Amino acid sequence: MSVGTPLPPDPTVVPAPGGTASAAARPRIPALDGLRAIAVMAVVVYHVSPGALAGGYIGVDVFFVVSGFLITVLLVREHAATGRIALRQFWMRRARRLLPALAVLVLVTSSAALAVGGDALVGLGRQVLGAATFSSNWLELAYGNDYFDNTSADLFRNLWSLAVEEQFYLVWPLAVLALASMSKRSWRVGIVVAIAAASALAMAMIHTPGSDATRVYFGTDTHSFGLAIGAALAFALVGRSPALDPGAGASTAAGSRVRARFADVAAGALLASVLSAFVALPADDDLVYRGGLVGVALAVAGIIACALVRGSVIARALDNRLFRWIGERSYGIYLWHWPVFILVVGLLDSVDRSGASGWGLGGIAAGVSVAAAALSFRFVERPIRRHGFRGVVRLVRRAAPTTRPRLVAGSIAVIVLASLIGTATAIAVSPSTSDAQSEIQEGLDAIATAPSDVSAPGEQARDAAADAGPPLSTDPITGDQITAIGDSVMLASAPELQAAFPGIAIDAAVSRQLSAAPAIIDEMVDADTLRPIVVLGLGTNGPIDDATLDELRDRVGPSHRIVVVSVYAPRGWTDGVNATLDSFAREYRDVELSDWRTAIASQTSLLSSDQVHPGAAGGEVYADELRAALQRLSEVPPLLRPNDYGLAPRPE
Repeated sequence: MSVGTPLPPDPTVVPAPGGTASAAARPRIPALDGLRAIAVMAVVVYHVSPGALAGGYIGVDVFFVVSGFLITVLLVREHAATGRIALRQFWMRRARRLLPALAVLVLVTSSAALAVGGDALVGLGRQVLGAATFSSNWLELAYGNDYFDNTSADLFRNLWSLAVEEQFYLVWPLAVLALASMSKRSWRVGIVVAIAAASALAMAMIHTPGSDATRVYFGTDTHSFGLAIGAALAFALVGRSPALDPGAGASTAAGSRVRARFADVAAGALLASVLSAFVALPADDDLVYRGGLVGVALAVAGIIACALVRGSVIARALDNRLFRWIGERSYGIYLWHWPVFILVVGLLDSVDRSGASGWGLGGIAAGVSVAAAALSFRFVERPIRRHGFRGVVRLVRRAAPTTRPRLVAGSIAVIVLASLIGTATAIAVSPSTSDAQSEIQEGLDAIATAPSDVSAPGEQARDAAADAGPPLSTDPITGDQITAIGDSVMLASAPELQAAFPGIAIDAAVSRQLSAAPAIIDEMVDADTLRPIVVLGLGTNGPIDDATLDELRDRVGPSHRIVVVSVYAPRGWTDGVNATLDSFAREYRDVELSDWRTAIASQTSLLSSDQVHPGAAGGEVYADELRAALQRLSEVPPLLRPNDYGLAPRPE
């Protein structure tokens, strides 16, 4: 996911302190709406079309930098003009900007989730509490949720970033007050840069390569560097950039042209790097948490700085009409896109989410989200931001027909009351776990209670088998010969695998990828627990490559045979995964393919609502397909040794 972060409380117009300056003193920063538009489009594609844009979640960090920059510009300019920061007014502006749209979203989508039912209701009470208190990130961490785990379709999963941002801004005005009192600009910038560096370093140090990254991704302490980088840029430029402060400085026409051309070249290169990260930096790559996100944040800050250079083309390019429209509504689009996607999937759960059908569902969710965001912007966000809560009430009274004010007020009250009742009821009936999580837990329980008295062949037997080559027997393969290594799909199928292959050894985990398999194999080899038949059920959670498969085959050695299991999931990478697995199985005679994808594609009703994890009947299909693959593997004629060709013995 997940995911993006909302707009700052004010538009890209930087108002003069006190709000009384003329239009000339209210410079607009046109590139920022364009950056927000690019960021929210990346996040939406990442969520509603899984696998289509591997790094689309990075749009969150684009938003963080933009928001940190704009808010700090506002605060620094206010302090410079008045010598103070009106904290109450600052937090009131935040409330006006964020709360109305958020309240509408929570009430409407929670009530809709009650009608849809199923996994859309999972953990709803906890999520609503997180939304109301801007603590979603820490609540989900306390609950133990994995942001990158696809087994739970949390309705408000995307609100974690809003929580990070608002926690930061709870204390940031106080920090700006302290920093603004320093006489030297370099000190102010240096301290904020140090804050950003500390956050980035905490992310790198706390994250364990190859493990779940939710802690460092959700943590306000470990994921605030983008906000701080944007803030540092604001401290550096306010008072120096004519785009932020008319009259802050002037230059010759020739110097301006040279500076503008240089800025355009630099901004083009930086924007290309950000777009490349959207495409080529998947969330499971350790580089993301060890400098990758920091690099993106620095690139975005560089783009903003370049766009502020007078005469730059990049600013005009990012300020096209479409980007401006999307950017102005990006807060609402971000808020609505994920809950709407979950509701659409829940409502149309019988639709195959792979291929064109999956794109169709994503398109429906995106279209509904944009429409909802546009309505929210027109009738909720902009009126309250301009007129305040009381001012909007007065406007409604004036707009209502003089003979029907009570009817209008009564209608609004009924709608709000119905939404509150719907939300409360949805919370009351919400389950604690999804169908997929229940199936996985059953698998974990089955593995935990499985007998452990069946062991792998001893070292001498394995050495003898290695000398002789692959096993010569064509007898059916039994469970005590099988080591199965897999992801959550194998976990969900574990009870049926154990019933079909008594004594099978299963090592499976949620969100596991193929890249984890070499270390697992090595550990089993060292412990002398790797059995003659190795089943690999990996590939659901990300792309795979030929090199890793070949490495695994080398590590298990010639005394073992391998079965690879194809994958079925509404993810953009699954076709490539299946093609690679099929090619691997065709290349080696001691490797066989268990075609789970083909077996389940025509009976997806046997899967959980996420269309990934099998229920009990689906687990039987998984086991049956594995049995067929093992039978084919056992029937492969053994390789002939030199003396098996009937030739005369070699003379001594």
